Amino acid sequence: MATLKKTAAAAAAIALGLTGLAACGSDSADDTGHVYYMNNKSEIVDQLQQLADMYQEETGVEVEIQTAASGTYDSTMSSELAKSNAPTMFNISGYDQFAKYQDYVEPLQDTDLYDMLTDEGKAYSYKIDDNAYTLPYAAEWYGIIYNKAILEDYCAKSYAVIDSVDDITDYDTFKAVVESIEENKDDLGLTGAIATPGLDASDTYRFVAHMSRIPLFYEYRDNDTTFMFEIEGTYLDNYKDFFDLSLNNSPTEGGLVSSKTYDDCTAEFSLGQVAFYPNGVWAYSNIKDNEVADEDLGMLPYFMGIDGEEDYGVAGVYDASWAVNKNASEQDKQATLDFIEWLVTDDEAKQILAKDCGFSVPFTTFGDDEQPDNPLTVAAKAYTDEGKTEVRSFTIPNQQWQDDIANALIEYAQGTGDWSAVEDAFVNGWAEEWANNEDSLGMLPQAESFSSES
Repeated sequence: MATLKKTAAAAAAIALGLTGLAACGSDSADDTGHVYYMNNKSEIVDQLQQLADMYQEETGVEVEIQTAASGTYDSTMSSELAKSNAPTMFNISGYDQFAKYQDYVEPLQDTDLYDMLTDEGKAYSYKIDDNAYTLPYAAEWYGIIYNKAILEDYCAKSYAVIDSVDDITDYDTFKAVVESIEENKDDLGLTGAIATPGLDASDTYRFVAHMSRIPLFYEYRDNDTTFMFEIEGTYLDNYKDFFDLSLNNSPTEGGLVSSKTYDDCTAEFSLGQVAFYPNGVWAYSNIKDNEVADEDLGMLPYFMGIDGEEDYGVAGVYDASWAVNKNASEQDKQATLDFIEWLVTDDEAKQILAKDCGFSVPFTTFGDDEQPDNPLTVAAKAYTDEGKTEVRSFTIPNQQWQDDIANALIEYAQGTGDWSAVEDAFVNGWAEEWANNEDSLGMLPQAESFSSES
C-alpha cells in the first residue's frame, strides 16, 4: 500500500535536514516562477520537450526538462536537489523512491489537481496520514494476454473443452484449456500453450514484481489490511500451481527457462506460436506489427484458484507519479502546479500524453476516447466496465526480495532446488527486507483497512 509512516528517528533527521534546503528553488524575482522537471523516463524525452516548448510559447513560463541517464536517476536527483535551483517537480516510481525523497515532497491533497485524479489514482497516491504527496500519471494493467484467433480455432475442434473464451472464468477451466491446447499443439500449429516463464534477468519481473502481488492481494484481503510486516504466504500454493502450469505447457524445458529472455518469450506470443502470455499492457509495443492482429488481443485476470477471485478483474499498477518540490519558492511551486494542470486539461497536451507517450492517465479530465490506442488497455479496462474490482498492486519491499525469489524459482525450474526455497524467499525474505528498509529508510507502509481501499 502506498501510505507510509515515519519512525521517530526519521522524523528527527528530516527536521534537522530542512535548514539546508530552504534556499532551494528559483532565485528569480519573476512572479510567474519557472518549472524544472527531473524525468526518469528516457523513452519520452522528445514528447516532454515538445510539451515544454508548447507551454512556454503559450504562457511565457520557462519549463526546463532534464532526463537522467538509465540507472542514474537517484544519483542525479541527489545532486540536483542539493542545488539552489533544484527541480520543482520530479518522478516518483515506487516505495523506495518516495522514502528517499520524502523530505522534498509537497502535500497535494488540497489542490485542484488531486481532486482531478480518478478514485484509483487517489488510492495509489503516496500518503502519510491525511497528506497525499504524489500524482500518479500512468495507469497500467497486467493479466493473461491471449490470442483470440488461436482460441477460436481451438474452440472449433472436437477435443476443445470450452465453446468460447468467455467460458474461461476460473482457474480450473483455464488449466483444462491450457493442458488441452498443449496436448493438441501440433494439430493447432503451435509450439506450446503458454509462453515460456523466462527466468533470464530481463523477464523475471513478470513473476516476482507482478505475479507475486496476486497472492499478496488476497492475503491482505483476508486480513482486511493494506500492509503487513510479516506475511504467511497463504496463497503461495496457488502461485505455484500457476507457475507449474506455465512451466509444463510452454515451448521450453524447465532446465532451460533461465536462459530465455523477455524478447524470447514475447516473440513466442507475437509470432503466434502460443495462445497465452502472462504480461501487461506495455507488451503491446513488442507484439504489434507481427503475427497477432490488434483485434485478436484479449486479456484474462490471473486465475489461480483463489476463493473469490471471480469477483476481480485484471491487476492494476500505477508506479509512475509526479511530485512537487516543497522546498521550491512559492512562485515556482505555483508555476509547477499550473504546468501539471495544463498537461492534464489541455486537449493537445492530453493527446501527447495518451497517444504519443502511450500513458493511460488516471485523471478524470481524460475521456475514453483520449486514452492510448492499445487494445490490451481496452481489454483490461473492460473488466472495470463490467463491474469487476481491480486487483491492487500493493507495495513490495525492494529489488533484493525480488532477486531472491527469482533465484529460488530458477533452482526450482531446473530441478536443482525445491519449492520450499521459493516459500522461504517469499515469506521470510519479506519480513527481512522490510526490516532492512525500516533501518535504512526509516519508513514503513502504513496499514489501512483493505475494504476502504478496494
